[in-house]
Amino acid sequence: MELCKSSLETVFASPRASKLSLYHHTRRLHHPQLGFSCFFDSKRLIITPLRRSRRSGEESGVGVSAAVTTGSNGVVGNSSSAMEQLDFERGVCVPFRKYTPDMVRNKVLESRGAILSLIGRGVEIVWSLGFYWCVLVYDFMVGRDEEVVPFRARQLRNLLCDLGPSFIKAGQVLANRPDIIREDYMNELCILQDDVPSFPNEVAFTIIEEELGKPLEAVFSKISSQTIAAASLGQVYRATLRESGEDVAIKVQRPEIEPIIYRDLFLFRNLASFLNGISLQKLGCNAELIVDEFGEKLLEELDYTLEARNIEDFLENFKNDPTVKIPRVYKELSGSRVLVMEWIDGIRCTNPQAIRDAGIDVNGFLTVGVSAALRQLLEFGLFHGDPHPGNIFAMRDGRIAYVDFGNVAVLSQQNKQILIDAVVHAVNEDYAEMANDFTRLGFLSSDTDVAPIVPALEAIWQNSSGKGLSDFNFRSVTGKFNQLVYQYPIRIPERFSLVIRSLLTQEGICFTLEPGFKFLEVAYPYVAKRLLTDPNPALRERLIQVLFKDGVFQWKRLENLIVLAKENVAKMSSNPALQVNNKQSSKDLQVESKLDLTDTIKDGARLVLVDEGIRRQLLLALTEDSKLHIQELVDVYRLVEDEFDVPSVALKFAREIPSVARDLILSWSDSVLADR
Repeated sequence: MELCKSSLETVFASPRASKLSLYHHTRRLHHPQLGFSCFFDSKRLIITPLRRSRRSGEESGVGVSAAVTTGSNGVVGNSSSAMEQLDFERGVCVPFRKYTPDMVRNKVLESRGAILSLIGRGVEIVWSLGFYWCVLVYDFMVGRDEEVVPFRARQLRNLLCDLGPSFIKAGQVLANRPDIIREDYMNELCILQDDVPSFPNEVAFTIIEEELGKPLEAVFSKISSQTIAAASLGQVYRATLRESGEDVAIKVQRPEIEPIIYRDLFLFRNLASFLNGISLQKLGCNAELIVDEFGEKLLEELDYTLEARNIEDFLENFKNDPTVKIPRVYKELSGSRVLVMEWIDGIRCTNPQAIRDAGIDVNGFLTVGVSAALRQLLEFGLFHGDPHPGNIFAMRDGRIAYVDFGNVAVLSQQNKQILIDAVVHAVNEDYAEMANDFTRLGFLSSDTDVAPIVPALEAIWQNSSGKGLSDFNFRSVTGKFNQLVYQYPIRIPERFSLVIRSLLTQEGICFTLEPGFKFLEVAYPYVAKRLLTDPNPALRERLIQVLFKDGVFQWKRLENLIVLAKENVAKMSSNPALQVNNKQSSKDLQVESKLDLTDTIKDGARLVLVDEGIRRQLLLALTEDSKLHIQELVDVYRLVEDEFDVPSVALKFAREIPSVARDLILSWSDSVLADR
């Protein structure tokens, strides 16, 4: 990429460039001091001043301060060192300051005694994994491989624990990769998410004091003698602040973990290079790419300052949602190895009986949880990547609380729209387009022939939804989809493996707390409400796709959408969790007592006036089968008559008259020219 003469060089060459945000959830380069964000648009890199919006995935700006032209390979060239840290991912510039294979290699080889350390660690890994592999081969040769699977899966979990934090983390990743490992092993590796040995308190307290720069007793009046939780990269204590008396959670990183992680990543990458040919041939996936994705996420989790930013983003996204609790960060007490957060006084979802005994409205709590998860995925594009039961709490007032934000993932605006496309295509039973959606999302390479996959997708969806909404569940769909991974060249991108895990985990929590809970009976109304009320032009387009099938307007589908959307509003507005913030002004909270279709009706009326194709299809729908379908129109009106204010719609539409008139004139002139 060749830089134009602009303010870019000044920005990146300045001393303040060293404070450049290493990771930003919008997947845009963000400079916190100078306040800009860069977007890769066609052949230009556009720099815009930022205005932070409520949505973490959407920031707005005004004006362009610089433009950058790209070379054919899309790589930055002739630029400052900070600019050289940029790469491009699906049309958005991404700073890879935390991980590149070259960076890992340099860090490892520059350390003292690197060669001896690598040789020793390499021998340990090869011996341990090689012996385990030989045992699996022996089991296969004597024909007992299936009967000893539970035992061998436990052996693998224990082996990964013995090999250290990098391998524990790798096991957690494998627990969500059906394209790499079989389901029975995945289930055993899921235990690594909760059951990890802790390290001594003395070591942990020393690290806390080093980060604070003062003794523990100067900051905390008391601290727990036992860990509250232990994970692969750190462990958590409960403490009380001396000054305020507030209870806090202290997350402490494992000692000397960074050089261990870098060394193991270096060995992983070299092993992946050696096995890449086999991986591509047997599994249809690039082993080096999988290691790179793993390394990028792992090094992000290793820096607790990034986790603090993740928490701030979630706080911003849910600040007006009275049903979701996100802990506050004490930034002045936190650093790269220690994170101090507000204590969450709730009940972990690992203890379903305690939740029931506390008198919490289980159905209300689960409804809140499903809605919060869907907002993360489809609205914010920033979602919790590790929502297992140990990281989710039920508050006694009915709210849901999240902890552990080291692993979060981002969906771009484009990917969110493709996911909605996939839902629309599933509703319309357009399986060929659904297969194309998988290609656009990166599950299939662009040169893959999707024709053989279409019948398989159709069979999976129809078998799973044929029994009706109440019997549909994600686990059955995912289980059948996982079988396709071994039949077709499907690779699950890292971010979507997290999406799948997020949905499966949420559904699993629902079924554990309330076996009769219907996950999609909450999810569908939420999606229906988004389609009907979101002013985003892309969602308006998807709504039209849903309402028209083979050029025929679907009256029943429109009625169902309205009923489902009203059901979502009714469930949320009557939820006990909405009463927890009753001291705040209701105008500051996202509490809806009815479905607001004012903007949708206004936009629909405008579309009918200016779009001849839509107008013709609606007229055909009203006169289908040589009769007037007035009753359908009346039924729809009865459903929505209480959901919009007629004077408000009239006023908003009156303001649109000049632009509508302009569009009508342009449309008329185009038709006249076409006739000539």
